[in-house]
Amino acid sequence: MNMIVCVKQVLDPEAPPASFKIDPSSNKVVPSAGVAPVVDPYGEYAVEAALKIKDALGGKITAISLGINLMRDVIKKTLAMGADELILLEDEAFVEGDSWATAYALAMAIKKIGDYDLILCGREASDSNAAQVGSGIAEILGLPSVTLAKKIDITDSKARVERVTADGWEVVEVSLPALITASNEIGEPRYPTIKGIMAAKKVEPIIWKPADIGVESAQIGAAGRRAKMLKLFQPVREGKCEVMGGETPEEAAANLALRLREAKIL
Repeated sequence: MNMIVCVKQVLDPEAPPASFKIDPSSNKVVPSAGVAPVVDPYGEYAVEAALKIKDALGGKITAISLGINLMRDVIKKTLAMGADELILLEDEAFVEGDSWATAYALAMAIKKIGDYDLILCGREASDSNAAQVGSGIAEILGLPSVTLAKKIDITDSKARVERVTADGWEVVEVSLPALITASNEIGEPRYPTIKGIMAAKKVEPIIWKPADIGVESAQIGAAGRRAKMLKLFQPVREGKCEVMGGETPEEAAANLALRLREAKIL
């Protein structure tokens, strides 16, 4: 099994909301000092899905990421977890693309890799939560795709996928090669071992520029966007508390029930 896993470097989504500000003039998030980048947690579930398949069937895992100023100690976590190879699409031309531009660049890189049976992505990215890039890659490459996988079994050049739905899960069978997005129900990503961390330090990522994957700068990044960000803002949440009184607990409870009925909650 030759597998490709798409991962992303993001600002730590566990950082307090107060750590982020919005620049309204550019519609960009401005993190405060001290918010470190991490491998997108959803992407780690995709890596774990690939590792489970590798544990069962063997094979090779190639991790691929797109961005600029990608921190090697961060993005190499995929190698430390057990991936065999790391390819970085790292160039200014790739920056500030929308879901289409990102999917197109990744698809062209995957096309250059050529030999693959399965592409895995996270269900979405924790910074944008758009959940479009994985399906976009499949569409561009003309591959079947299944989203929100909680279990993947590979037999006879087919993938049997248990896919999460709003009220449970369904079973989907798809021929390979295919693209699957992994949900968090796939299982907790494994911790890198000391041996894995030390081995990852010795592996140098492969760097590809736009010319290496056969794309023009106008097709990717900000120049290749097909969507326009109209407004980015932090929602203001306001709450109102009303205390129901009474001479006794029973009276207070009765007053609360009446008030809830007036508000059409009961």
